[in-house]
Amino acid sequence: MASSPRHMTGVPANQPLAARYAKVRARSVELIAPLSAEDACVQAMPDTSPAKWHLAHVTWFFETFVLEVREARFKPFHAAFRELFNSYYNAVGKQYPRPRRGLLSRPSLAEVLAYRADVDARMGDVIAQADEATCATIELGLHHEQQHQELLLTDIKHALSLGGYSSADPTPRAIRRPMDAAPAIPLHWFSCEGGLFELGHDPMLDGDFCFDNETPRHRAYTAPFELASRPVNHGEWLAFIEDGGYQRPDLWLSMGWNWVQNATQGPPREAPLYWHRRDGNWFTHTLQGTVEIDMHTPMCHLSYFEADAYARWAGARLPTEGEWELAARLVGPLALQRANLAHRGAFHPLPAIASTETGDEPVQMYGDVWEWTQSNYNPFPGYRPLPGAVGEYNGKFMCNQFVLRGGSCATPAGHVRASYRNFFPPEAQWQFSGLRLARDIGA
Repeated sequence: MASSPRHMTGVPANQPLAARYAKVRARSVELIAPLSAEDACVQAMPDTSPAKWHLAHVTWFFETFVLEVREARFKPFHAAFRELFNSYYNAVGKQYPRPRRGLLSRPSLAEVLAYRADVDARMGDVIAQADEATCATIELGLHHEQQHQELLLTDIKHALSLGGYSSADPTPRAIRRPMDAAPAIPLHWFSCEGGLFELGHDPMLDGDFCFDNETPRHRAYTAPFELASRPVNHGEWLAFIEDGGYQRPDLWLSMGWNWVQNATQGPPREAPLYWHRRDGNWFTHTLQGTVEIDMHTPMCHLSYFEADAYARWAGARLPTEGEWELAARLVGPLALQRANLAHRGAFHPLPAIASTETGDEPVQMYGDVWEWTQSNYNPFPGYRPLPGAVGEYNGKFMCNQFVLRGGSCATPAGHVRASYRNFFPPEAQWQFSGLRLARDIGA
């Protein structure tokens, strides 16, 4: 998530903190195991970061917000890391310019891993005697690291898409996974009568942990609406392209049409990120390598502009985040258990399987792709950021961004819930972002 900032309230009690800390931290190192030191240094565009930087930044978080506060004789692993691996915490000090992170050949990947090992050893002593406030900060740091695990996957995917390098195994073997082959279920519509409902984090339904942008829980209203049974898939997007979707200004917001026409590289956009045509067929880049598009898999790597234009073309609209959350509450907890999240190892959206996922409720509300909503990323009524540097995690980003819901195939299991609010600017494409259609009843 574009270093998507968050904060938390509450600490899960279902897993000892030391064991959870070790598990989350080990997972980050597992994800970069297939990468070379050269891979880990690449920054393909200013919005992404090198894998090496992600590993160091999440470690910086624990060193800065836990060890520096709790250790009686604190000494940083390296004084320069304070600035090099600070992302956006102005209260902590200066930050190395984000667009230049890929220029840092040093510290080496080996030194970053040594940094992680040093901080982890020191954190063990702190966790053993941590008070409630320290446990809360550590839990926040673990969820922060899980966010960067997703970013690590999306950022390295973007880096590996460049250059056209060809080899017998162009994508790291440990990242490659076969895609499930299954036909898509037909799209149909579910009606919701709307009305007043409670929006936001509910500990009884969502677990103890949440980021502060999910609070306070409050009463909201939605008019009656219909929601599509599943996300838009690649085959449906191909129909949009073939109908001139990228050439019709009537479908696009003004800023969106400018975005289509003013592509940063080459001619106007004519297809989503990672798509290219070869011998009359469309192919896409994945973490499994380059593959021909699968018509039945949910569409991904769409900007808000693209999602909004498609909804207009389809005679529908994007849901509000309130509508999305209301529908997600209806599908129940089993939807999370069967979701295509990062633990499945596909790292690509998969089609809904008709034999197990059909029923009287929408499917794929969680996992596969983050779903754009039409809602601006604004504070909930009564929202107040917490004091101190960690208060910068969320509130200051509530401007010029849109909310996405539901998680993706790169989101760690246990990290997403019905109230989780992701957010990106409308031009962002490199995340696993897609859409689900909504429409007003009677439209």
